[in-house]
Amino acid sequence: MPIPDDVTGHEIDKDVQQELQSLPKGLAEDVARNLVMVAKLLDEDPEQAYAYSRIALRLASRVAAVREAAGFAAYANQKYSEALAEFRAARRMTGSVELWPVMADCERGLGRPEKALEMAGAPEVHKLDKASQVEMRLVAAGARRDMDQIDAAIVTLQSPELASNSVQPWTARLRYAYADALLAAGREDEAREWFAKVVESDKDGSTDASDRLAEMDGVEFVDALVEDDEDADVEQVARAEAVMDAKDTEDAEYTKDAEDVEDVEDVEDSEGVEVESAGSHDAESDDDKH
Repeated sequence: MPIPDDVTGHEIDKDVQQELQSLPKGLAEDVARNLVMVAKLLDEDPEQAYAYSRIALRLASRVAAVREAAGFAAYANQKYSEALAEFRAARRMTGSVELWPVMADCERGLGRPEKALEMAGAPEVHKLDKASQVEMRLVAAGARRDMDQIDAAIVTLQSPELASNSVQPWTARLRYAYADALLAAGREDEAREWFAKVVESDKDGSTDASDRLAEMDGVEFVDALVEDDEDADVEQVARAEAVMDAKDTEDAEYTKDAEDVEDVEDVEDSEGVEVESAGSHDAESDDDKH
C-alpha cells in the first residue's frame, strides 16, 4: 500500500524505535512507516489502518509493538477475536499488564461479559497505573450493563476518581458512563446533574454530553446545512411550478388561438357553402326560364 513521502517512520515513539532496532535497517524503516500510518488512520479510517497493520505484521510479527498495533487496528474494526489474540501475543513478549483492560473489553465484544468481570477482579488489575485502573472500572461497568445489571454498574463506577473535583484525562469518560447508567436506571435528575459535570470536564468535546443534556431539557438542534438544503429544495420546487404554470398558460393560449382559427375556418366554410348554394339556385332559375 502507498505511503506518503513525508512519512519517514521517525514519527513513532522512541520506545518503538528501540524495539525495531532488532531488525535490519531497511526493514525497520518499512515497518516504522507502516506503524505511523496505522496511528494516523486509526480514528479516521480504521479499515485502512487495519490494512497497514497487516503489512507491518507480515514484516515483523516478532516485534511486540507491531503485535500491539495490529491488535488496536483489529479492535477498531470490531474484530475482537483477532484483537485479543494480538494483545495476548504482545503481553507474552513484554510481560506487561497495560493491555489488560482492552483485553477484557474484547471479551465483552465477543459476548463474554462474565469473563470480563473475572478479569476485572484479577491480581493484574492491582499492577495497573491509575488511568488503566479507571479504564478497567469502565469495562467492568459495561460488562454489568451487558448483563442487565444496571444498579451494579452504577455501584461499580462509584469511586474516589468519580468523586474527585480534579479533572484528569479520564474524568469526562468516567462521569459520562455514570450519568448514562443513572439515566438507564430512571434516575433522571441525578443523570442530568452528572451530564452537566461531564460538560464541565470535557474541554475537547470528546463526548456528546452537551447534546444529551440539551435533549433532557427538551432543546432541539436544527442542522443549518439540512435547513439550507430544505430551503433549496423548496426554491427548486417553486421554480419548477412556475415553469409548469407558464407552460400551461402558453398551452392554453395556443389552444385558444387554434380554436379561434378553427372558428374562422368554419365560418369561411359556411359562407362558401352558402355562396355555392346561392349559385346553384341561380343556375336552376336560369334553366327554368329557358
